[in-house]
Amino acid sequence: MDGLIPRQTISLELALALLSRVRDEAAARNLSLAVAVVDDGGHLVASQRMDGAALGAMTLAAGKAYTSVLWAAPTGDFMESTQPGGDDWGWNSTDPRIVVYEGGLPLLVDGELVGGVGASGAAAADDAECVTAAMRSLNFD
Repeated sequence: MDGLIPRQTISLELALALLSRVRDEAAARNLSLAVAVVDDGGHLVASQRMDGAALGAMTLAAGKAYTSVLWAAPTGDFMESTQPGGDDWGWNSTDPRIVVYEGGLPLLVDGELVGGVGASGAAAADDAECVTAAMRSLNFD
């Protein structure tokens, strides 16, 4: 039908592989994380919480994945701009799912947004490093 736009989005199989790679990276660093993968519309595809990860980490992981898709940008990009006086101050309070700590990254394939992934449970920089390593191992942009 004319007027429709074809799109790509992450499959459950690929989301599960990504979760596994994040868990492997976290375990290698002696970290326990919660991890969430969302599709290109920000809807949850798969999530897991490693043994020992904080109970609240899953909400943050899902929020980081969601936020990375909304703006097609790493969540850490908003850590400074959302502080009082920053250019984006206040927008992160408009939706309770938005999380502006490092650890959420958009999933891009050939420059096209196909989903997002977020991790939480360690220092924000460690969350981001585990996600980045997992994404690279699966050849995301």
